[in-house]
Amino acid sequence: MAVDDGSSDASWDAIRKTAAHALRHAVNRGQGAALQTGTDFALARGARRIAHFDADGQHRVDDLVAMALAVANGDCDIALGDRFAGNSRIPTMRAVLIRLAAFMHRVTSGIRLNDVHNGLRVLTDEAARRCELRSDRMAHASELIDLIARSGMRVKQFPTTIEYTAYSMAKGQRASASARILLHYAVGRVFR
Repeated sequence: MAVDDGSSDASWDAIRKTAAHALRHAVNRGQGAALQTGTDFALARGARRIAHFDADGQHRVDDLVAMALAVANGDCDIALGDRFAGNSRIPTMRAVLIRLAAFMHRVTSGIRLNDVHNGLRVLTDEAARRCELRSDRMAHASELIDLIARSGMRVKQFPTTIEYTAYSMAKGQRASASARILLHYAVGRVFR
């Protein structure tokens, strides 16, 4: 299943032709909204596990398979990717920002994770229900970590290799967007 978040390029045409279930937002609502739309759709159809896989070309299917198997085998309720444990060559500024975000979550929610904004995640159906996203845009990644911390579910991180190519970097978040994401996250925490 794939969710097109109101794209204006040829993404919708490609998704309709290749995805078993193609969902589309009429307008661009943001990555958090797209993830929750897909999660809701899958849960309504009886999915037992939910996987998040960013479509920015950075992630490897092999990493996702290992995480999904761990959740399916009962090793954990939530599997999160960890680019610091994998073979990723992380741009310095991005590594600093991710480490700062991990520290912030350690202080605010008490959760100890290395990589809090990895686009590879696998959750059991119960974990997905407990971690319902309300942040439409990019602040969802931080909101999800808070929800995971409060969920009481078993969490494990897995090594992932992130491919930082010119294409994936153009699709990903720029470091300059971090302040806006932090503001959305802070406002969301206040009004949750």
